[in-house]
Amino acid sequence: MTTNESTYATTHPTTPTHSKRALGTTGPSVFPLGLGCMGMSALYGEADRAESIATIHAALDAGVTLLDTGDFYGMGHNELLINEALRTAPAAARDQALTSVKFGALRTVEGGFTGYDGRPEAVKNFLAYSLQRLGRDHIDVYRIARVDPDVPIEETVGAIAEAVEAGHVRHIGLSEVGADTLRRAAAVAPIADLQIEYSLISRGIEQEILPTARELGIGITAYGVLSRGLISGHFTRGRALAPGDFRGMSPRFQGDNLDRNLDLVDALRKVADDKGVSVAQTAIAWVLSRGGDIVPLVGARRRDRLAEALGAMEIVLTPADRAAIEEAVPAGAAAGERYPAAQMAHLDSEH
Repeated sequence: MTTNESTYATTHPTTPTHSKRALGTTGPSVFPLGLGCMGMSALYGEADRAESIATIHAALDAGVTLLDTGDFYGMGHNELLINEALRTAPAAARDQALTSVKFGALRTVEGGFTGYDGRPEAVKNFLAYSLQRLGRDHIDVYRIARVDPDVPIEETVGAIAEAVEAGHVRHIGLSEVGADTLRRAAAVAPIADLQIEYSLISRGIEQEILPTARELGIGITAYGVLSRGLISGHFTRGRALAPGDFRGMSPRFQGDNLDRNLDLVDALRKVADDKGVSVAQTAIAWVLSRGGDIVPLVGARRRDRLAEALGAMEIVLTPADRAAIEEAVPAGAAAGERYPAAQMAHLDSEH
C-alpha cells in the first residue's frame, strides 16, 4: 500500500455499504454500484431487448442511480434503449436515474472504429444527438471516450464546460486518461470522475492514476470489474462466442492466455467458496473495498446477473480476505493486454 493509499484509507470507508458514494468532490452522490449498459446493445453478441429493459427497471428498483452508456454503443441503440426503459419506469425510479454518457468515437457502417473527435464543434454535435435519443434535457456526466490526439484535452473539456454553463450537462467526466492529462483537464474545469478499467486483473491505475485522481478530488467509475466476464466465474474453457462478440478479438481470451487467466479464476473460486459467495461477488466486493471514491460499473444484461452483482454489497472483506484474494490473483498476473494493439494505442492511460 502506498503512502497515498494509506492516508486515504484512514479517512474514507472501504467496507461496502448501501450508503451512496460521491463522484469526486464536485460530482453527484450515487448508489455504490452503477449499471453499465453497453452489452445490451453491442460487443457481446445479441441481447434480449425486453430482458435488457427489465434489467434496467430492476436496477432502478434496487436503488441503482447511475446508468452508463456511450452514444456509439450500437450507433445510438443503447441511448434509445435507456430512453425506453426510463419512459416505462415508475416516475420515482425515473427521477432518480443519472445518465453517464461517453462520446467521440467515429464509426463505420460495418461497425468499425476509425478514431475519435474531440473538437469543440463535435462535442456540441454529439451532445445534441444524445439529448434527443435519451429524451432528456441534460446529461449528468459527459465525457469523451478516448482522448483525441489531434485536439488538446483543454479544448474538449472547455467545450463540455460550456455545455455545463448552458445547463445541458451537469458534470464533466473523463475516460481512460493518464495522470498528466487528468491534471491538465482539472486545470480547465472541475472534473467529477474518471471512468477507467479497474479490476483484480487490471490494476495499472494504482501506480499513478488513482493517487493523482485522489489528490485532485476526482472519483473513479470502474468499468470491467469482471473483465468482460473473464473473472465472473461463469466463463468456461472452450466456450463458443457469438459473432461480433468483442471477446473473440481480446488478447486475454485467446489461446494460452485464456487458460492462464482461467487458472487465476480457479484460485479465486477457492477463496469465494471458503467465504460462501460467488466468484463474481468476490471480484466486485474487492473493487468496492478499494475506497469510498470508487463506484464499480457492472455490465449485467440480465436480472439474475444483476441480482448476483448487487449481492456483492453485502460482503464485508476483512484484511485477511483481501490478502487471500490478492494472493489468488496477484497484481500483474493477467496474461494478455486489455485490448487488441490497435485499441491499446488509443489509451492515454497506457502511455
